[in-house]
Amino acid sequence: MLYFSKFKILTVFIITTIFVYLSFSNIFKFDDYILKNKINLGLDLQGGSYLLLEIDNQPIISQTLQNKLVDLKKFFNNKSLRVRNFSIDNNKIFFETDNSNFEAVQEILLDKNSDLNPYFEKFKTHQFTLDNQGNFFSMYLSDYGIVLLNSSSLDQAVEIVRRRVDETGTNEPNILRRGNNRILVELPGLDDPARIKSLLGKTANLTFQFVSSNENDTFGTEKLKFDNEIDEALVSKRIILNGDNLVDAKPRMDTQTNETIVSFTLDRVGAKKFGRATTQNVGKQLAIILDGKIISAPSIREPILGGSGQISGNFTFQSATDLALLLRSGALPAPMNIIEERTVGPDLGKDSIKSGIISLIVGFSLVVAFMIYKYRFFGLIANFALITNLLLLIGILTLFGATLTLPGIAGIILTVGMAVDANVLIFERIKEEIQKEDNYIIAFDSGYIKSRTAIIDANITTLIAAVILFFMGSGPVKGFSVTLGVGILTTLFSVYFIARLLSSIYVKTNKHKENLI
Repeated sequence: MLYFSKFKILTVFIITTIFVYLSFSNIFKFDDYILKNKINLGLDLQGGSYLLLEIDNQPIISQTLQNKLVDLKKFFNNKSLRVRNFSIDNNKIFFETDNSNFEAVQEILLDKNSDLNPYFEKFKTHQFTLDNQGNFFSMYLSDYGIVLLNSSSLDQAVEIVRRRVDETGTNEPNILRRGNNRILVELPGLDDPARIKSLLGKTANLTFQFVSSNENDTFGTEKLKFDNEIDEALVSKRIILNGDNLVDAKPRMDTQTNETIVSFTLDRVGAKKFGRATTQNVGKQLAIILDGKIISAPSIREPILGGSGQISGNFTFQSATDLALLLRSGALPAPMNIIEERTVGPDLGKDSIKSGIISLIVGFSLVVAFMIYKYRFFGLIANFALITNLLLLIGILTLFGATLTLPGIAGIILTVGMAVDANVLIFERIKEEIQKEDNYIIAFDSGYIKSRTAIIDANITTLIAAVILFFMGSGPVKGFSVTLGVGILTTLFSVYFIARLLSSIYVKTNKHKENLI
């Protein structure tokens, strides 16, 4: 029957009031200390910056080959096999052996289950490919090995880029993979991306290395320039500590020197390494190196055992803040270059919003007029439920701080049509029931019950399509699927709770009238 308990009526009222309030909070500035979420406009509606980054995986390939070379040396030494003249050239590892060890070395290298090829058991393929000419061997990354490195470095780079962008406070950035080595970054509302570009262009590879006074040691030392590009120093190639051991980094003012510095905290392993190195090298200079340039090279006055320290230099507060952000987010696995940059103006967005609103108003007005003409007072009820449906949809999007794009507006307009379609099915079914039943209350109740299956089936299938679009699609497609999916849920709520509640009240009050619908 058309019966609603007081508890159900109160629940419908509370839910509707909450989400209507949230939807209006996008228009009116309420003093809301509980929820400050708003619907954010996407890049296509409010303008902003578009960056396409390309990651250079050559350093990762070189490092992988270098690590493999070290493993090969240790492996053959443990096997007591004479292998010599290791070198790396043109992304290949070269080495040779003598005639007495040739077959043993070749057998080990070709063994799929050898410790040198740990990938075969899991992936049924090799990471490295082997060539040999006489007693000379060369190893290089297989196609699978390159794909594995590219995929791993790209996933790591996407996560680090997301951390860096999020810490700048940019609203709803869109960060996506593009192909095998590219990352798309969309920054709505950001007209000047200079700071973001500076942050994303730095690898942020932090190392601590001692300054060396032995200029004759050309193998174990290297000359590096300071950040000012003028001064330089000779530093040991041995890395005491790197950025992987950092737990936190923050900018602050040094009260003694009145300079801006970056204070950092190390994890347990890093604190032990740092404490041991500073204890054994009191009086020496410790170079703090970022991306191959020396930021500062302070002298160690006393052992640093607390697992924390500071980086000083000619920092402004902004540069210290950016450096701390880079250190907190972690180093990129490989350098990245900005290969495409566009600034999208808000003019297109304003035109799109205007066109979308006009189309929504025109479509909505025609639907309202048709429903009133066709179903009289029940048309008004359907229109009220339709308006409430839109407010509920906007309220839910506001609750989750969703980003509204042009396809999202299309999803909202489609929701209007689907919501009206549900009411039309119900009212036409009610007309059929009235012809067979004199009692209006029974007829209306039967109309809602018998039309339920068709309406739910139609909406569920559309909801499944929206879910698939969300998980399989990207960017604009996801925006459309979100508003469509949420719109389906609010449509069912508005039809079977709001419109049905108002209809039951009207029918019970006017059950003796003729031609009720």
